[in-house]
Amino acid sequence: MTFAVWALALASVVYWGLLASSEPAAAPAGVLAEARTPIDTGAVAKSLGAMGAAPVAAVNPSTRFVLSGVIAGHSSSGAALISIDGKPPKPYRVGSVVDGDLLLQSVAPRRAELAARLDGPPAFALEMPVRK
Repeated sequence: MTFAVWALALASVVYWGLLASSEPAAAPAGVLAEARTPIDTGAVAKSLGAMGAAPVAAVNPSTRFVLSGVIAGHSSSGAALISIDGKPPKPYRVGSVVDGDLLLQSVAPRRAELAARLDGPPAFALEMPVRK
């Protein structure tokens, strides 16, 4: 009797071990064809009660940048410590690319201006926070 119980237990372990180590069986062709049909997410959202697309709020690009420090020199020289998207601040000289197509156009005490071109109008200005 003990031998039969142990043989049954061993057979069970071998069966489940082989089942777990084998590759899954391929799905029938009909199942694969149905899985490839595109899902209309708009119709699904509408059926679940979505009212429509919410308007996308315009993001102010100056909120991505934080001015940490400024070294203001003569008219076209100087540098600024600017942090982008919460990352540690990095030094940028006047005329260098800060992010994408934005350049550090000019610096003044506690202020830096970013623009697409050095000779163009400033896109926005960054001010250092006032310490109390």
